[in-house]
Amino acid sequence: MDRKDFWENVYESKSLEEVGWYQPKPLHSLDLIQSLDLETDDAIIDIGGGDSLLSDNLMELGYLDISVLDISLEAINKAKMRHGSTSKIQWIQSDITDFTPKKKYKLWHDRAAFHFLTDPTDQVKYIETCENSLESGSYLIIGTFSKTGPEKCSGIPIVQHSIEDLKVKFSKSFKYLKGLNVDHITPSGNKQNFTFCIFKKI
Repeated sequence: MDRKDFWENVYESKSLEEVGWYQPKPLHSLDLIQSLDLETDDAIIDIGGGDSLLSDNLMELGYLDISVLDISLEAINKAKMRHGSTSKIQWIQSDITDFTPKKKYKLWHDRAAFHFLTDPTDQVKYIETCENSLESGSYLIIGTFSKTGPEKCSGIPIVQHSIEDLKVKFSKSFKYLKGLNVDHITPSGNKQNFTFCIFKKI
């Protein structure tokens, strides 16, 4: 099964509250985003955001230019139904390794998409796309499973990353600002340790 088919199946077979990454309020991401000097009209893109509630929370905080990219059309359609027809969120259905940005963003946010890229070539494509999507002074927030986190998610292998790993991978075009490790409790009660980093585009 290819990557898109896999995620379509996941979102078709599980509700929002059943997936392991479900967060009724994504506090870690929101705290990091609110620590930055963003204006409410700055362009934000959420990579792998699918049916997560980050976009809902960003709208509640007054952010006006939000894009959500996900490989799964089913995930996007579920989120669209929740937001309603009047929502101004820009929905992008794409594999991140095939994504060509049509504009520049002030913030690139990714909680747990990058760690699914187990092929180094795909990781390079991701980083290049991220670089091309952000102007100097823009921000990158990225979250992955840490070295003490799970080795798989939804039954498939991931790549664990430490703060140092991410600093090295993104060092060409980004200045490291902050890193931390946090625990996420899944709906089934399991604890997953994440690495989060904030970078600024050079």
